[in-house]
Amino acid sequence: MATAAGTIAAPTTESVVWSWITTVDHKRIGALYGVTAFIFFLIGGVEALLIRTQLAVPNGTVIDAQLYNQLFTMHALTMIFLAIMPLGAAFFNYMVPLMIGARDVAFPRLNALSYWIFLFGGLVLTSSFFFGGAPDTGWFAYQPISSSQFAGSGMDFYVIGLMILGISSLAAALNFAVTIINLRAPGMTMMRLPVFIWMTFIVMFLLILALPVLTVALIQMLFDRQFTTSFFLPDGGGDPILWQHLFWVFGHPEVYILILPAMGVVSEVLPTFSRKPLFGYAAIVFAGIAIGFLGWAVWSHHMFTTGLGAVQQAVFSASTMAIGIPTGIKVFNWLATMWGGSIRFTTAMYFAIAFVAMFTIGGISGVMHASPPVDQQQQDTYFIVAHIHYVLVGGALFGVFSGLYYWWPKMTGRLLGETLGKWNFWLMFAGLNIAFFPMHFLGVSGMPRRIYTYDPNLGWDFWNLVATVGAFILALGVLFFIINVFKTQQREPDAGDNPWDAPTLEWATTSPPPEHDFDVIPEVHSREPVWYMRDHNMTTPDPEPGTHIHLPPPSYYPIIIAFGVLLLGLGPLSHLAVTALGVPVIIYGIWGWTLEPTE
Repeated sequence: MATAAGTIAAPTTESVVWSWITTVDHKRIGALYGVTAFIFFLIGGVEALLIRTQLAVPNGTVIDAQLYNQLFTMHALTMIFLAIMPLGAAFFNYMVPLMIGARDVAFPRLNALSYWIFLFGGLVLTSSFFFGGAPDTGWFAYQPISSSQFAGSGMDFYVIGLMILGISSLAAALNFAVTIINLRAPGMTMMRLPVFIWMTFIVMFLLILALPVLTVALIQMLFDRQFTTSFFLPDGGGDPILWQHLFWVFGHPEVYILILPAMGVVSEVLPTFSRKPLFGYAAIVFAGIAIGFLGWAVWSHHMFTTGLGAVQQAVFSASTMAIGIPTGIKVFNWLATMWGGSIRFTTAMYFAIAFVAMFTIGGISGVMHASPPVDQQQQDTYFIVAHIHYVLVGGALFGVFSGLYYWWPKMTGRLLGETLGKWNFWLMFAGLNIAFFPMHFLGVSGMPRRIYTYDPNLGWDFWNLVATVGAFILALGVLFFIINVFKTQQREPDAGDNPWDAPTLEWATTSPPPEHDFDVIPEVHSREPVWYMRDHNMTTPDPEPGTHIHLPPPSYYPIIIAFGVLLLGLGPLSHLAVTALGVPVIIYGIWGWTLEPTE
């Protein structure tokens, strides 16, 4: 701010904090998502380490059975809904407008609203530990064990927390779908979109279609728990299996909501560091679309042990095997991209290559469970734990870390240290395999999931100890990443605008980008627009004198509306008067939002 003497006053701490609270800049919102999600990721990691410490030796006494049940439930909920999903959202927020040549998302204030609702939903879910106990029936909350007869108040936090988080995800999904359809730069046709944008686009439709199913199921569970209805309770004529159908109709598309963004990241990283275009662009795009469609046709393979019947099992067995085909297409196209390339082995490339290998291992064990007899033997054993962690840690999480190392210079202007990065990678890679591969052996030898202790005579002690050591090695790898970030941020910006010589449009502007992203909206002539400009000696034109770039002003109404949504949710957890208080808060926020000037 200009002073009377004509100098510039340094912004106060209060003004900096307020600028972040009121921001509608997609890059800042992406940063907020990323930092918040990483904190939740660390919380989920601590929960996992407590679980593994308890199981390191037979008859462990580190934690009791009640806390153990809460930990394995909250570990899954935290990692899925509060860490991996919002880490993907951080990339969506930061990168989507840059990669399509836009100045911001279609609805900037809605974007801010989705973040604040996510934050409040995450706090509701996590705070359950301090208000009577966390959810303790597994992340899938099977009925009737999740009814008020068998489960405490933690399941109310489960219902309300997930409903609030669902509002956030639905708002973001609609926003990004509209952004990708309407705000692409001139020449950016759908078949010139980066694969990461295509995977984002597919994920948005999965969210739009899947979240209402979960919301309906959660409302029915809330009514069963608080108003003595019987949607899922057999004593009142309800059907517990109905919950499983509703949950997994959401739950299996959710797996692809988690993994498709990582596939998009890998599809950007591999061509850049192989120094050649992505092999089979159209095949990868249509394979992603096929995964999106087939993801709706496989939910009941989670229910092969519920007595569906031979015909139903045959149908869902076939659809589960079929979904491996588009996944295999992607894997072979990624390998073909690297084949014959001039590969540069950066940390981002290491994580991308490891993603392909680890996700393939997890995918193979997934196809094994497409066979009902195999599934009936291994269902609810540690073999399933191994499968899902190879998919979501070796797959989704490795994809996230690849993206972090790849886009960090774009976001901060600084390159993460490669030496610490390699330590980060190898420790996480070793920890993943040491922790989760032995779980295949434990599952085959009959160790059930969700047991908090075991007898020493069962032969499970050695591999459980190995798995626990692997979990701590994995955690050490994450610690190296944190150290890398802190050391990097102490340096001056050193990355340049395009340190990787990458081909996509986000690298056509400065690092970090200005608030308005591009001085002039670029015109796209190729799937690799930056390489096209380089090869044709094209430069970005200067803006015309007097050009006005419209940017939406900061607004505090999104956080007000989000706080009103929080009050609505807290009512069923405390007193309905709190819900009544939330209604005028939301009305005030919407009224102010509607009348707020756009300039």
